[in-house]
Amino acid sequence: MSPLTLQAAALLLAYPEGDLIERLDVIETALAGTIAAARFAPVLAHLRSQPLREAQSFHVQEFDLSRRHALHLSYWTDGDTRRRGEVLAEIKGVYRDSGLLGDLMGELPDYLPIMLEFAVADPERGQGLLQRFRASLELLRIGLAEDHLPHAGILTAICDCLPGESPKSRAEVQAMVDQVAPLEFVGLNEVVRR
Repeated sequence: MSPLTLQAAALLLAYPEGDLIERLDVIETALAGTIAAARFAPVLAHLRSQPLREAQSFHVQEFDLSRRHALHLSYWTDGDTRRRGEVLAEIKGVYRDSGLLGDLMGELPDYLPIMLEFAVADPERGQGLLQRFRASLELLRIGLAEDHLPHAGILTAICDCLPGESPKSRAEVQAMVDQVAPLEFVGLNEVVRR
């Protein structure tokens, strides 16, 4: 895993604030000469091409209001089921066990920028979490690419940091999701896994 790639991705996938815009040159310089540099270039250009308010509005529209580009990784595998609450608690437990649990800034623990920051701070546990949600990352990558959003390259760079090749199609990714997605029967006390 490349800590630089993951840290840059964490910064550029989060809600854009003024201090991020001021640091774009630093991020670009840090990435220069890396394989990931070209993958990040569209987002850097996108953020530089518009006023901050427009960049913020774009982010809200594409990542907060659109389920198609959800940055909360357990949403992809667990949707709005009761199981998702258990998964979020498990992720928070991993953070707590590492001793690195900090302020989640009002976000759920499966928020991708937070998970990326964690992977930089604790590579072993962080890579384990990212690998656990590999299917989510791949579905997000494909959705961003299909919609021609500049952030698609960042997701490709993240997936490139993980072992194994990325699936080529939604069907291949769906097979990954089906391996971990629970079936929940409302009213029963158990969750049956496929």
